[in-house]
Amino acid sequence: MLEVAVFLCGAVVMVIELAGSRILAPALGTSLVVWTSLIGVILAALSLGAWWGGRLADRRPESRRLSRIILLAAFCTAAVALTKGFVLDFLQAGNGLRLAAVAAVLALFAPPALLLGMVAPFAVRLRLLDPARGGRTAGDLYALSTLGSIAGTFLAGFVLIAWVGSTNIILLMAAVLALAATCVHPPSWRPGLASLGLFLALLLLARAADARLARGGFLDTDTPYGRVIVCLAREEGTDRLMRAMITGPGARQSAMYLDDPQALALPYTRFYRLAGHFAPDMGRMLVLGGGGYSFPKFALAAHPGLRLDVVELDPGVTALAREHFGLRDDPRLRILEEDARTFLNRNAERYDAILCDVFNTDHAVPFHLTTVETVRRLRASLTDNGVVLVNMLSSMSGDRGRLYRAIFATYAAVFPRVRAYAVENPADPGLWQNVILAAFADPAAADRPSPDPGLAAMLAARVQDPEADLPVLTDAYAPVDRYAGRPPRPSAFDSPARGN
Repeated sequence: MLEVAVFLCGAVVMVIELAGSRILAPALGTSLVVWTSLIGVILAALSLGAWWGGRLADRRPESRRLSRIILLAAFCTAAVALTKGFVLDFLQAGNGLRLAAVAAVLALFAPPALLLGMVAPFAVRLRLLDPARGGRTAGDLYALSTLGSIAGTFLAGFVLIAWVGSTNIILLMAAVLALAATCVHPPSWRPGLASLGLFLALLLLARAADARLARGGFLDTDTPYGRVIVCLAREEGTDRLMRAMITGPGARQSAMYLDDPQALALPYTRFYRLAGHFAPDMGRMLVLGGGGYSFPKFALAAHPGLRLDVVELDPGVTALAREHFGLRDDPRLRILEEDARTFLNRNAERYDAILCDVFNTDHAVPFHLTTVETVRRLRASLTDNGVVLVNMLSSMSGDRGRLYRAIFATYAAVFPRVRAYAVENPADPGLWQNVILAAFADPAAADRPSPDPGLAAMLAARVQDPEADLPVLTDAYAPVDRYAGRPPRPSAFDSPARGN
């Protein structure tokens, strides 16, 4: 049974690592910085555990001792589910994403990883009865641990995260480790029964807490591609009640008024009305990034002759939009579940307006959608009089404006005319806010006036073209993780919007 325990512990390591990305996402995002911290810290903890476990095994090679180590790892794993909220809230107040990410992984995931790193060398020592077969014994057990890690990777990525949820996964892994501990050295029935009862109680408490929050309008769920929070919120300034979707730290990505589901609740989505101004005869529109489908719903209602394609990578997000944000089937609406870049690479159709709403968090900018190669595909998908509108969250000057300036330069390298509009305050280039880029196939369309007061006000929010101080982004070199400035840490319910 020792081999079973080694396999299970190897699997749990990878499940915890993958589920950890979902646990960290609402507070720290899913950027390269977060993944680097997860992988680096957990590898360091495993290495330290292997060093320490080998020495403990030489001193007292007892199966009871290894069983206790695994059981302690189970309790440390369960502690992640109980302490993650407090730890992440505390670290979120810090200034540096790198420091916060490393500290979060150290606090939450390093303890169980360190203990699990002790398992393989300890198991080797327990099985090492013939020194002449030491190499084979070590190779067999380490291979078994690696096979467990492979199984855990596919189990977490293909099944658990999409169907169980990150908190429940962590508690389930704690129970698996408790089972692994009994495989190494079966305890007396009383400690074993107490441990099982504790894990079942924690699982039931987590489920009861989720149900209580859901009754209050709060939903925290994992989808195939991310972690999504749906909650009730009040509009700043009016106190108007809305339902919000949060897929990244510090901001609402989508929102819907409860008393008017068709209206545009977030200020930046109202700027998308410029698509109809710049392309008044538009018959086809492409939206990259569905989110809560706020603007697609509005566009279908406002333009009866419009045919609209929405490319949304995450089917779980679309399902939440149907359930909580009033998305309904429409013969003029086509939803494609795939990556926006792969869609553009194969697309042969042309659109009068394309809305890019894929930069839903500055903590995880999809670099492959920022590059000049992507922009060329956008241009090829546009009619001769078409317009592309791009939403991003950034400052316009200084270090925190580098992402905006780099993306502006990239679009300017492909389109004959590019303009930018500041959603909140065009007079403050240092303000962290939504910025809308408009890229025109026909330069004359950029100067079209509007008699509509609302549209005229949006056109008046134009900002001057930025200085060309950064190179064009390419597939080979797009340092968006470095360019994306970290904003001051606002409340998630009072900060700017980032997605549809």
